[in-house]
Amino acid sequence: MPNLNDNRRHEISSTSIHHQYKLRTHVNDKLIDSLNRDFRPNDVKLMILKDEFDPLSLQSNNKDIKSEQERKSVKQLERNDLLRVINEFYRNDDVKKLATDRGLDLQLFKNAYVSFRKFLIQSAVLPVDFQIVLNDIICGAGIVTDMFPFFFRHAQQMFPHLICMDDLKKISDLRNSADWYPDVRALRRKIIFHAGPTNSGKTYHALQRFMNSESGIYCGPLKLLASEVFHKTNAAGTKCDLVTGEERRFGDSDGKAASHIACTVEMTNLNTVYDVAVIDEIQMIRDPQRGWAWTRALLGIQAKEIHLCGEISTRELIEGLTVISDDELEIREYQRLTKLNYLDRAVGNPSHHEYLFFIKTFDNVKPGDCFVCFNKNDIFHVTRELERRGHEVAVIYGSLPPSTKLLQAQRFNDPNDLCKIMVATDAIGMGLNLSIKRVIFYSLSKPQLNEQGEKEKNYVTTSQALQIAGRAGRFATAFPDGEVTTFRHDDSLVLKDIIHRQVETIKRAGLHPTAEQIEMFAYYLPKHSLSNLMETFINLSQLDNNLFFMCNIENMKFLADMIEHVPLPIRVRYVFSCAPINKNMTFVCSMYLKYARQFSLNEPATFDWLSKHVDWPLKTPNTIANLVHLEEVFDCFDLYLWLSSRFSQMFPDKELVQSIQSELDRIIHTGIRNITKLAHQVDHLPDAKDHIVKNSRLSSLC
Repeated sequence: MPNLNDNRRHEISSTSIHHQYKLRTHVNDKLIDSLNRDFRPNDVKLMILKDEFDPLSLQSNNKDIKSEQERKSVKQLERNDLLRVINEFYRNDDVKKLATDRGLDLQLFKNAYVSFRKFLIQSAVLPVDFQIVLNDIICGAGIVTDMFPFFFRHAQQMFPHLICMDDLKKISDLRNSADWYPDVRALRRKIIFHAGPTNSGKTYHALQRFMNSESGIYCGPLKLLASEVFHKTNAAGTKCDLVTGEERRFGDSDGKAASHIACTVEMTNLNTVYDVAVIDEIQMIRDPQRGWAWTRALLGIQAKEIHLCGEISTRELIEGLTVISDDELEIREYQRLTKLNYLDRAVGNPSHHEYLFFIKTFDNVKPGDCFVCFNKNDIFHVTRELERRGHEVAVIYGSLPPSTKLLQAQRFNDPNDLCKIMVATDAIGMGLNLSIKRVIFYSLSKPQLNEQGEKEKNYVTTSQALQIAGRAGRFATAFPDGEVTTFRHDDSLVLKDIIHRQVETIKRAGLHPTAEQIEMFAYYLPKHSLSNLMETFINLSQLDNNLFFMCNIENMKFLADMIEHVPLPIRVRYVFSCAPINKNMTFVCSMYLKYARQFSLNEPATFDWLSKHVDWPLKTPNTIANLVHLEEVFDCFDLYLWLSSRFSQMFPDKELVQSIQSELDRIIHTGIRNITKLAHQVDHLPDAKDHIVKNSRLSSLC
């Protein structure tokens, strides 16, 4: 039987830690003894990093203190000669190569040089052996690289990790990531890649194999998808459990663990052997923030048969990964089951008279239409315009609770419901079965995060456009054939250009430092903050750049810095920093900090404590700003449940929080059904507009 509590090796999200027990270091005694021998206090002097290095710190070494007579015997250096030498030192290519070989990248080298130069200029007396070297260089009897040992000694005191560089490089060497899972490498796995577009039946075939197996695990990108598989599998007569970051639900009414599990990909259990595994939306292995979870699942699942579902653009990468994992690979390609037509005419295409006055119209909508927007303000505007024309509208966007999304989808799909139009973000791209006849892109500009974690606004990519457009038309529904167009006439040609571009080949998979690796870094660098430990790990990490990239950790560093002043053990701090929250939601961040402080006091965060801090009970929203706040409170409850699954004794009231979260879900759903009324209030609340813009999630993160 699968036992999720055993999953400890590489997934911190499934590790349960109790505050009052001593935390495991995952460093065995033999290794600790070896480290103690190799790094005695006399050998390593760790210092706290400073912005400005103390120029007198090097003079504290006894071996540099000479007699007054020795100092007088050395020719005093002229300032101009000294400046010339140290400038030549900085420009010398051999010096830069020496620095790089010893772990000083360009930025560290620059910082160390600035401090070293300041030390040389401001010091009244230099160590005699160093002064002799400088004299030799000035006189032509030496070369500037002779200064490097003195420079590097200075740099080591600025950056303590340079002292134990070889060991840190070994820890952060990720070039053989397949070898992290020795039990898996002992298996001869068969990987079947179901490659095809949306509505091609690829996932259906994989799930049939999953449901008919003796044991299995489904790994999906969203709670909605995992929940859908959970319900389908149980309805088909195969007992299946649901596991997400916030909850575990049993398929058996007696609470007995099932042999089948549907989970979010981050919660994949790597310690249980399964008959069949399904990894959905495998193309997300290239995601800058979450790609590591798909890499971990693909390389680490212990299953005889693994089914991958996703875009054909991932083929080259899958072939490369199966080579290093020594697995058998079979590729099955699928074609779309129904027709998909891209229309020439935009929905908002005005008449000649209207065109002269630049008027766009919403009068050309029809049942089965779905407007796709990429920010909340557009969602509210389009919804209000449609309801003014007498249409009932279903609304779906990323920060809505999952149950609210499902209820909105059910309204739209129900042939007996008056709701025939949907307005949504690209959250519909996966996770919901919708009876859509026509997808209408309200705009094509989408805010996204690049690999550096920076916010950019660009046209949707070809892959994203095809994923969203493919939701139009669905096999065995009222609208088997789909249509795609834009709202604005100018976007029509742009969309056609986008979809006719070749989909970019996915060549690399994401990786991410594990809790154990960061814990090892903390052993060597005990004075470093968690954020600095992660940054140092990234800088020192070695990857097979042909197959892998390092996922962006800026959000994790942000959360780590937020609680840096809160006294917590390193592993607990790491877990908190992995919390799935949006750093742009200020109320959620404030609750995150309160959770951490409560934990550090060894005081359980009870239901009464939580109710006080979120001002429960809450009322039905009467403005958009109130609705946004309720969504943030819902995320605070999600965060509580996420922490409860990892620290059950410190967040003990899981069932009570789940009950009020369900009640809040109903309140939010009521607010969404009255969204036109709420949106009207924005006209009278200018601050609310700013609040919405400030707190709207990027659709790429929804």
